[in-house]
Amino acid sequence: MLETVFVAFAVLLSAATFLCLFRAVLGPSAADRVVAINVIGTKAVVIISLISFAFHQEYFLDVAIVYALISFVATVGIAKYLEKGSLE
Repeated sequence: MLETVFVAFAVLLSAATFLCLFRAVLGPSAADRVVAINVIGTKAVVIISLISFAFHQEYFLDVAIVYALISFVATVGIAKYLEKGSLE
């Protein structure tokens, strides 16, 4: 029963991710696009974690942690590029 709830929430979050993708593509400013991409990354980590709990696969949590780290580093890099114009 609990697995079904986890999968249902994962599907709902996947649908909500497309709304963030819409904002990332059509955002009025670069900052809006960066925030939308960051939200997509965060939702992806939550979806991976829900799937991990639903199917009792603990190694998916390792994947989620690595994905969160990559998402964070990418967000910091994009923010630095938008602020200074280069990554140096």
